[in-house]
Amino acid sequence: MRHWKTSPHLWHRLKPLAREMRHDPTPAEDRLWQRLRRAQIHGVSFRRQHSIERFIVDFYCANARLVIELDGPIHQYTVEQDAIRQEFLESKGLQVLRFENMDVFNTLDAVVAVIADEVARRTPPHPSP
Repeated sequence: MRHWKTSPHLWHRLKPLAREMRHDPTPAEDRLWQRLRRAQIHGVSFRRQHSIERFIVDFYCANARLVIELDGPIHQYTVEQDAIRQEFLESKGLQVLRFENMDVFNTLDAVVAVIADEVARRTPPHPSP
């Protein structure tokens, strides 16, 4: 498994922003977080507003090397930046799942099912005791 590290200088700048984003999530982020937190999906942990080098991702599961991004209305203006960001994350061996905010509000169970399927696919099975 490859690891990355955010430089101390950059982390010093990103940490307050990530903390602020965790304390003031969008309604869609808050709703999805209620289904991701406390290892509810296949027993794996997710982190929210997690920094990966120079980016802060909405949700991250280290066990599955999975990033989940929620796209609200602002993303219609940031398509090129989102593509660059996604390409960078994928170059680190991460899988990126993107969902529209409205998907979280209108079809939350389907969104969680897609995430659960991807976690199951990307997480090695636990050996029997």
